[in-house]
Amino acid sequence: MIYNNISFILYEPQLSENIGSCARAIKNFNFKNLLIVNPKPEFPNDKILATSVGAKDIIKKTKIFRNLEESLSRIDILIATSARFRNKNIKHISLEDLNKINFNKKIGFLFGSEASGLKNNEVSYADYTLQIPSNKNFRSLNLSHSLIIVAQIVSSLISKKKIKFNKSKKIKRASKHEIMNMLDFCIRSLEKKNFFKQAIKKPIMLENLRSIFYKMELSQKEIRILSSVFAGLIKNP
Repeated sequence: MIYNNISFILYEPQLSENIGSCARAIKNFNFKNLLIVNPKPEFPNDKILATSVGAKDIIKKTKIFRNLEESLSRIDILIATSARFRNKNIKHISLEDLNKINFNKKIGFLFGSEASGLKNNEVSYADYTLQIPSNKNFRSLNLSHSLIIVAQIVSSLISKKKIKFNKSKKIKRASKHEIMNMLDFCIRSLEKKNFFKQAIKKPIMLENLRSIFYKMELSQKEIRILSSVFAGLIKNP
């Protein structure tokens, strides 16, 4: 069932009430998967359960992760929600264009913390960024409100069966996990060559590398080719 392919990822949520409300919104629209990265409040707790109302089953099966990378191991396409456009070469997608997403894939919608949203580091893992239209002078939306808007639209697209995809059976898109493994190998190869000579610049360089590889929609075959190239580069002459 396509609904099972969709995951909603909360990155470092701050408030128990929002976590519970997000779980309730997920169940309202027939989704089942809530992933939480490094929540500030203890999980679960009484306040989360109370605000989730009839969605305690969602809370019970929610998965908790220590960092963002761990949460993406089974995600094929990541869409990061943001109240602002980023000065990065990442594809922006509108709510109306969500019908272009292949929901037969494992899709993750990433939401930032109430305090600071998503930083560029988290956005660099995304295939797309999504901005919900709102008052240009007051764009920030409550976490659960943002999630319920996305959930309703995606549910509507699925239920109306507007999503039709023709794909070649011979070309298989690489998963986030496969791209992560290839990228980790690339980074280790660069470290062996002492590529990151200035430690202060390393974080932004890693951020840019992730952004480059994640937006390319690489196939499994292309991942194997790139891994072979990186392996060849570190071989002793």
